[in-house]
Amino acid sequence: MTASSSSPTPMTFAAAPALSGSVTVPGDKSISHRSLMLSALAVGESRVEGLLEGEDVLATAAAMRAMGADIERDADGIWHVHGVGVGGLLQPETALDMGNSGTSTRLLMGLLASHDLTATFIGDASLSKRPMARVTEPLARMGASFTTSPGDRLPLTMRGACPAVPLDYRLPVASAQVKSAILLAGLNTPGITRVVEPIPTRDHSERMLRGFGAELNVEVEDDGTRIITLVGEAELKPQQIVVPGDPSSAAFPMVAALLVPGSRVTIANVGLNATRAGLIDLLREMGGSIEVTNSREVGGEPVGDLVVTASALNGVEPDPARAPSMIDEYPVAFIAAALAQGRSIFRGLDELRVKESDRIATMAAGLRAIGVSVEELEDGIIIEGSGGALLAGGGPIATKLDHRIAMSFAVAGLVSRDGVTIDDMAPVATSFPTFVPLLRTLGAVA
Repeated sequence: MTASSSSPTPMTFAAAPALSGSVTVPGDKSISHRSLMLSALAVGESRVEGLLEGEDVLATAAAMRAMGADIERDADGIWHVHGVGVGGLLQPETALDMGNSGTSTRLLMGLLASHDLTATFIGDASLSKRPMARVTEPLARMGASFTTSPGDRLPLTMRGACPAVPLDYRLPVASAQVKSAILLAGLNTPGITRVVEPIPTRDHSERMLRGFGAELNVEVEDDGTRIITLVGEAELKPQQIVVPGDPSSAAFPMVAALLVPGSRVTIANVGLNATRAGLIDLLREMGGSIEVTNSREVGGEPVGDLVVTASALNGVEPDPARAPSMIDEYPVAFIAAALAQGRSIFRGLDELRVKESDRIATMAAGLRAIGVSVEELEDGIIIEGSGGALLAGGGPIATKLDHRIAMSFAVAGLVSRDGVTIDDMAPVATSFPTFVPLLRTLGAVA
């Protein structure tokens, strides 16, 4: 059942005793999406272990099945994908329902842009409000054509181009989704596709494309600009993939452990890719005790265990250039700032306006509702911290069908006087279906 079709599930989260224990979080969502897509384009069987089985990733699996890939999960939780080869995707018979998943939508649009087929993308109410022009514009340059709803939104129908035209594209905004869409389109495009990335974003696509055998090169200039080139008409080889724990999901128990007095929590097997580690750096700068143990590499991705101990936090004004490395973690970072000593100022967060909700406006409204003094900026937010004092609490918080808003205010409830009520926890199933049971394991009252 998708978040759009389920009944609202309100829930109240109350002040928690010290959290303790060792937990794991679901597999990385970004890597899970890409593992299914690239496995579906390889010839032969790929095996994926630790796949995130949330609704967003299941939407990707359903879409790849609809275009000819054989995807099955065995009794041990291993996913087996028999691919069709680059260029071998079939015309889907019905519209591709992306549910709440912007990543599925934008990456699949790239994947299909260089295939001779037509596909219609639909999604839930939240996804249907998200703009797609940042992806359709470069893909149209490669030859794909699009018919979109007003505002370049879903429902959207696209017609791929075969052969597509290789593109040399400089990203106007820092977006791993746009970068990945262009690279995926380049897989079945003759010639060299080139993406220039002035501000580095998560590099899972580059790592995984190389792992599957694509000819991909990354050059880094003195100013940090990354130039990514991909040789088209690639032949991908099947892989065995182990998906690390999602750092964006680990963010919630990490912040909860820092904020609830007396807590000490271990979060095992977390992906520590440098392009995703911004929140850890930020929380440490605020005074948070976060130790990385058992560092290792799994499937080309750095992984480790996080030992998090309750800490007194201080306000912070992070460099806006950090945004791409923690863009999905800002909502829960705002909760940390609400408990810190002093003022925190977050800027350069324009991207948060076009997520599952307008995350700046939605977080600002929710923080005010639970007694936090905030000022909303065009590109960010100013938060006056409580100095460690419990938040007043209240609600119900309007989450706007946004899973990260729901989980962020659940964490706030654990350090509130009167508890925090969330209007709907159902969207959490898109990325973290085990969120509430995990809090219970740590001893939180939920």
